[in-house]
Amino acid sequence: MNDENAIRQQFADSIATKQKAMETLVSPIVAAGALMTSTLRAGGKILTCGNGGSAGDAQHFSAELLNRFERERPALPAIALTTDSSTLTAIANDYAYEQVFSKQVMALGNKADCLLAISTSGNSPNVVEAMRAAHEKGLYIVALTGKNGGRMAPLLKPGDIEIRVPAERTSRIQEVHLVVIHCLCDAIDRALYP
Repeated sequence: MNDENAIRQQFADSIATKQKAMETLVSPIVAAGALMTSTLRAGGKILTCGNGGSAGDAQHFSAELLNRFERERPALPAIALTTDSSTLTAIANDYAYEQVFSKQVMALGNKADCLLAISTSGNSPNVVEAMRAAHEKGLYIVALTGKNGGRMAPLLKPGDIEIRVPAERTSRIQEVHLVVIHCLCDAIDRALYP
């Protein structure tokens, strides 16, 4: 396969994955948007976490809420737990990398809040621990996953929402996660600032 065909195949695979995701993810995205909107209406905030590309997605979502998405509106409260390098390295050094998000959830999370937990495999140990901490603090969870949902899926409780991308390739899952993030931002904006 030459370079041009390889690139065309990447686009085709991405489009096919998004079409398949559209058939299965609309309902959970609507539910997640409603959960996040009610969290914000109640005076809560949204905490976000993930690793690698998922950390970038967590920060992207937080930035869209804190600044703006596609319309002018007041800032909305969101905290990306991936951004404070001093906190991350202190926790990883003094305790374990698996606790870098959970300790922040325990310190910053309140019952009115929501955790957006992102992992393409659903198996990231530190995201799993963040979910456990969120439940301990009484937060609801929106989990963005892929593949078979991994270790995150069975941790979900009533009121939590999983948005599981029907794909196996990490790159395809990440591409759909970005679309989901934009759908959630749009849903929040339309609900709070019609």
